Amino acid sequence: MVVGDSQIVSPDNIVPSAGKSLGVESAVFSSEGNVPGGNLSTPAVRHLAKQYGISINEIVGTGKDGRVLKEDVLNYAVSKGVCKQQSLASEGNIGQVELLEEGKALLDEDFYEDKKILLRGYQRSMVKSMSLAAKVPHFHYLEEINCDSLVQLKTTFQNENKDQTIKHTFLPFLIKSLSMALSKYPMLNSSFIEETNEVVFKGPHNIGVAMATTHGLVVPNIKKVQSLSILEITKELARLHEMASQNRLSAADIEGGTITLSNIGAIGGKFGSPLLNLPEVAIIALGRIQKLPRFDDDENVYPSSIINVTVGADHRVVDGATVARFCNEWKSLVEKPELLLLHMR
Repeated sequence: MVVGDSQIVSPDNIVPSAGKSLGVESAVFSSEGNVPGGNLSTPAVRHLAKQYGISINEIVGTGKDGRVLKEDVLNYAVSKGVCKQQSLASEGNIGQVELLEEGKALLDEDFYEDKKILLRGYQRSMVKSMSLAAKVPHFHYLEEINCDSLVQLKTTFQNENKDQTIKHTFLPFLIKSLSMALSKYPMLNSSFIEETNEVVFKGPHNIGVAMATTHGLVVPNIKKVQSLSILEITKELARLHEMASQNRLSAADIEGGTITLSNIGAIGGKFGSPLLNLPEVAIIALGRIQKLPRFDDDENVYPSSIINVTVGADHRVVDGATVARFCNEWKSLVEKPELLLLHMR
């Protein structure tokens, strides 16, 4: 520093007065800067070292020209015990560390730990049934059904409904029309006994409905649908839903199913590829009803309510042609629900 008579004053000779600031905190260079005699590092790395309360000059840098890298700070912090190594299952997170705040991790260790649970009840049953079903050759048949008439009929039923405890939905109509189609194609309402190579044609139409509950997937069934009205099916379906949600289904509610409906569309899916509920030979996945453009006979575009259905069948005993004919019969009953009146008893 050059002063009055060009005399060079050593920093050691400068003594700041008690009440006067020299404009700088100290004439001695900070040990954390990139200055001669200090370690090279970026501002971000120096800031990280400061968070741990570590002097950058204490760290041996592994970068070019001895530059201190982020990894050097983290490794040094671990070696000094000011933070701990966080072991993660993901390879991209190996080496991640957590700051310690008053002796406690910022994130709980349990946040990253694997957890093991024992499957019970419905979930354990699903493991067994789906493992068996996966060994069976499936044939899947996809069809779309026009639900315009069904939408109008359901709206009429709901408008005329005087019982507030009953809520009309599409599913009871689909179940009843399915039963009608099964009467014409009983092969889809059968079961296969693999040990004896026998097919058992079931008398009652015990149509199961897959239900996702907090306790797992369960498939109760509506007994003897061919003898029930749509209103009776609606009430029984509501009862099964209520019992399933409370985990109070009886063995009788679950046993004896002959064919299964999986109404995945109630959640939001368009298509499904369901696995059989053995020993049944058929299962049907229902997509959600959606408005789509279609052409009439004069090639004019109009909006139509369309549902996609996927029929899964045991290809060991049911051929594709039978599935197609059965689906055509069911489709005609859904698209023209007035035809149900001709077959109802």
